[in-house]
Amino acid sequence: MKKVLEVQGLHVEIPLATGVLHAVRDVSFSVERGQTFCLVGESGCGKSLTALAIMDLLPPRARRSAESLNLEGRDLSKCRERQMSEIRGNKMSMIFQEPMTSLNPCYTIGNQLEEVLLHHKKVSRREAKERAVFLLDKVGITAATSRLKQYPHQLSGGLRQRMMIAMALMCGPSLIIADEPTTALDVTIQAQILFLLASLQRELETGLILITHDLGIVARVADRVAVMYCGQVVETGEVTELFENPLHPYTQGLLVCIPVPGRTKPGEHLGSIPGLVPTPIGDLKGCTFRNRCRYAFMDCAKQDVKLREISQSRAYRCLLSPEVCAQNAIKAEST
Repeated sequence: MKKVLEVQGLHVEIPLATGVLHAVRDVSFSVERGQTFCLVGESGCGKSLTALAIMDLLPPRARRSAESLNLEGRDLSKCRERQMSEIRGNKMSMIFQEPMTSLNPCYTIGNQLEEVLLHHKKVSRREAKERAVFLLDKVGITAATSRLKQYPHQLSGGLRQRMMIAMALMCGPSLIIADEPTTALDVTIQAQILFLLASLQRELETGLILITHDLGIVARVADRVAVMYCGQVVETGEVTELFENPLHPYTQGLLVCIPVPGRTKPGEHLGSIPGLVPTPIGDLKGCTFRNRCRYAFMDCAKQDVKLREISQSRAYRCLLSPEVCAQNAIKAEST
């Protein structure tokens, strides 16, 4: 499959009065056409900042650097703001986390949808309106033509999120980044939105980066997964392989925290990860997970831990061998 996006050595740093906050550190991954790639991890691990760095929508004080940030042969790290403005919404789009506040309340749905196409493509307003109606119908919004005249406050949360998906698809982008698109929705609407994203992505063969902290969502929709902790990718691989054989202690800890149908008994205590995430401010040496890891030893604090590739699609960030990590996963599952 053709690679849509390739990220190598991405860093995001934010200068503070107390030091430099290393929000994203040496993140590398790739996304292929028609593939769903999930970034998963707890809140504050750098998932959203990774996405914003790709889109070049970081806060003013944040500094982005990367060895390579390649979108279909174009190095985004060397693009100026005007060039990025031409790419955003056109070649790659982003579905933001909060549909309730991502839309401008002063403009109609039609104005906001049509504006995307009119800005990037040489089309008439009539063609833009036809495209908007087509996509609203595609994402399951009934009476699409009449919806164009409505304002965001007249739509429910689920409809707003569908409208955001339609907006992301207006120019037929090669890559869509969805930042926790189901966070503010109830459970039944969450399932509908996820099914919609998956079906549209298969139909249009668009690369999809899905950011979430919900491993249940990852298991249902992902092709490949990258687990992030304290700004770093600590494990990556095919979704089935990662769930069946987690290698990094953090991934193992996440998986024992969720109930397993047919195995977890009612009232039974779930697993947990003790301790707190270390501060990403200042110099960070050694493994950042060592203070919460039951398998940590002296070398974990002395040397930086690189991603260890054990196959083309599998890598993890730990000093322990794959065989020892696999044995630890079995122990974690049984305790």
